[in-house]
Amino acid sequence: QVQVVESGGGLVQAGGSLRLSCTASGSIISLNGIGWYRQAPGKQRELVASIRSSASPNYVDSVKGRFTISRDNAKNTVYLQMNNLKPEDTAVYYCNALVVEARATFTEFSYWGQGTQVTVSS
Repeated sequence: QVQVVESGGGLVQAGGSLRLSCTASGSIISLNGIGWYRQAPGKQRELVASIRSSASPNYVDSVKGRFTISRDNAKNTVYLQMNNLKPEDTAVYYCNALVVEARATFTEFSYWGQGTQVTVSS
């Protein structure tokens, strides 16, 4: 079984910063990739940033230059550093982990975290 846990959300003023963490644990052979998604009230969930094993990170245009995704392979953890936050960044942020598990080494499984609230006040 694999668990994915996000942390680091909170309330911040516009222009402030937060760092979100996403840690995958359990019977993981490899953490192939992480995607950070967000969902604001009344809106669809959107992919904000993603990183895979050997590829460059990808960002949605609205966060380029402000958000940075990085990973610590030893900890199976991915971070999302969010700077110069804007009220429109307010959403629940979800982490989606793509992992290879010991039970099926030729299969990539997808797991979601429970989400963490980010609120940016103007």
